[in-house]
Amino acid sequence: MLEPLTLSLQERLIGVIGLNGSGKTSFARLINGLTAPSQGHVRLDGLDTVADAEALMGRVGYIFQNPANQIIMPIVAEDMEFGLRNREPDKTARMEKVAATLNALEIAHLGARRAHELSGGELQLAALAAMLVTDPDLIIFDEPTSQLDIRNRRLMERAMAALPQQRIVISHDLALIEDFERVLLFHDGRLLADATPAIAIAHYQEIAG
Repeated sequence: MLEPLTLSLQERLIGVIGLNGSGKTSFARLINGLTAPSQGHVRLDGLDTVADAEALMGRVGYIFQNPANQIIMPIVAEDMEFGLRNREPDKTARMEKVAATLNALEIAHLGARRAHELSGGELQLAALAAMLVTDPDLIIFDEPTSQLDIRNRRLMERAMAALPQQRIVISHDLALIEDFERVLLFHDGRLLADATPAIAIAHYQEIAG
């Protein structure tokens, strides 16, 4: 549970750190509307995540820590195409966009693969592709490198760096966020630091012992 806080998040790259159970994921779920605030409001471009939920649908992409939870269809390309059906009536156009997204992420070889046969790192990249194909305005990553080997970690880092969208990244991988514009440190449900990466990470290392 989070204590009340007031924030305006305008930077393009924002890191979120803290010990397990500190409130990081609760904070992220408030932003994308998966959790409604018990008091106050959460707004994206002036739209309320509760009152304007329908208008905000699809504008916030969320990559879960366990990507298997968000892949619906058995084949990776089918899952990506499924996410476009409400936006693009033409299947050929949908599949062209799917192919372009896979190519941009350098994972075209995963398109025809079955999701349940993928490794943890491959699943993470497939989930990223399925989210990116819908063109969200804001992307939230929950521990995006936790299941990745060195090669896939580099792929993920390059993919994230190339994104034009605003990104909020929850991570225990401090090296991943050390060049971000802003880092939020949560502890025991409250915002303990809102600072540059160097300052926020130093506070985190102090409380982590």
